[in-house]
Amino acid sequence: MLDLDTVERNARVLKDEASRLGMKIFAMTKQAGRSSSLCQAIKRGGIDRGVAVDMACARATHKAGLKLGHLGHLQQVAKFEAAAAAKAFRPDYWTVFNETKAEEASAGARAAGYVQDLLARIQEEGDTFYRGHEGGFDGSKIVEVADQLDHINGGRFAGITTFPALLFDHKTRKVLPTHNLSTLAKAANALAKTGRRDIEINAPGTTSSVVLAALSDAGATQCEPGNGLHGTTALHAIEDLPELPAMLYLTEVSHLSGGKAYCLGGGFYIDPIFPEYDVKALVGPEPTVAASALRSVEIPPPAAIDYYAMIDAGGPNAPRPGDTAVFGFRGQAFVTRAYIVGVSGIAKGSPRVETIENGFGETAAWPV
Repeated sequence: MLDLDTVERNARVLKDEASRLGMKIFAMTKQAGRSSSLCQAIKRGGIDRGVAVDMACARATHKAGLKLGHLGHLQQVAKFEAAAAAKAFRPDYWTVFNETKAEEASAGARAAGYVQDLLARIQEEGDTFYRGHEGGFDGSKIVEVADQLDHINGGRFAGITTFPALLFDHKTRKVLPTHNLSTLAKAANALAKTGRRDIEINAPGTTSSVVLAALSDAGATQCEPGNGLHGTTALHAIEDLPELPAMLYLTEVSHLSGGKAYCLGGGFYIDPIFPEYDVKALVGPEPTVAASALRSVEIPPPAAIDYYAMIDAGGPNAPRPGDTAVFGFRGQAFVTRAYIVGVSGIAKGSPRVETIENGFGETAAWPV
């Protein structure tokens, strides 16, 4: 469930700080299931462009009315989707990992009648990548790469990118720059020495408004908040930040068995940025924030299908079938089977369901 009014407020906080620093800002919507009402709330908050982690993101955000600011990062666009993507979306920036992908993107733009600004994804020894996210041009050869991209008909070199530029550090409990950010700075310096100006530096990762100044100081010209839009970055878990939490997982107790209350699953992707911890939920027949309503929960391991999670049912006021269970975790709703529900008017005491959709921003057939 998404608190749309709070999302709008959070978007305005992020937009205002990005504008103060002269940074372009693109919204990442996958964590909240690419909801169309989420996209509209973000737009009302002043952010009119999105970043698409894949083509599914591009379709959903475009349909919801956001301009596509950035395509191709993290997932490259498939060969036979490139022409359609250029024609339909005309993204401001298109990230490519190699010359082949640059040629595909540029050919699509050429057929659509425009020149595509290309961002080169770069990497060097010592950079940090999540497993399965690796790839990109050799950062030490960025001058040659820029010249290569400029010579492709239909495309032009516009800048550089990486991910993650920032990461939450468990030891210091702070968001710190990765080696990747140094790689970007080094590449930008090499480009500047050749006389290139106005180089775009796209530096996403763990983006709250409180880290934008550090990114700007490191030379970044673009930021891409995702969890920050709904107040669920890693840093939000330990500090009160300007963005407020605006997303939760809502379910109900189905049955009891073996001292556990089984609640309906489908949305239990808990982003593994923290070591394993005691997951808890607020459980009860009526709305409450009482500490006594918090109960420990066993979540199925990632290798299992999360049909249910198991809530501790011991002690007084044990959960009963039909009770509500409310979870707050740093989710990735787009990889779940959960319905994505956008709700307005919560803070005013007059909640109104705006949308009920699947993880592709499509109206769900609910309840049947």
